[in-house]
Amino acid sequence: MPDWNAVLVPSLPPLELFLRGTVSFLVLLAMMRVVGQRESGGLGISDILVVVLVAGAMGPSLEGDSSAVPDGLLVAATIVFWSLVIDAVAYRWPSLARVLKARPRPLVEDGRLNRGAMRRELMTEQEVEAQLRLHGLEDLSDIRRAYLEPNGMISIIRRSGGETDEPARPEIP
Repeated sequence: MPDWNAVLVPSLPPLELFLRGTVSFLVLLAMMRVVGQRESGGLGISDILVVVLVAGAMGPSLEGDSSAVPDGLLVAATIVFWSLVIDAVAYRWPSLARVLKARPRPLVEDGRLNRGAMRRELMTEQEVEAQLRLHGLEDLSDIRRAYLEPNGMISIIRRSGGETDEPARPEIP
């Protein structure tokens, strides 16, 4: 018979759990903003943080080896809360969005590589060219602009105004 008190009663004060979740989320968010956009691989940085931190917060209470279910739920709720607050603040005050949210970075401008942006994102010329080929483009002179988007994907505007190919997606058997 399970010990319902150990399962349902928080083992730590709720304020401490809230503070743990808050500090974890905000510190990791700041660290991910420093790392750069390229590392997110198709998801937004805050999306990745929410998934990883919620999984980490809920893990011990689901396994039953350390904390009560409410402990994990409160930390998970805190993480989701801060994710929503940051999105709402960025939406409401666009000037703060520049600090809180990543912006597209120009990798190609008028057919020329933007070496400064590439250096900030630690991207080599070969990596940029490989991404352009995935869009069906081989010659830089065909590109008016190419941006590294906040989700880590690259968007391209052709010089001719035509559409680029969609990046190739791997087939799932």
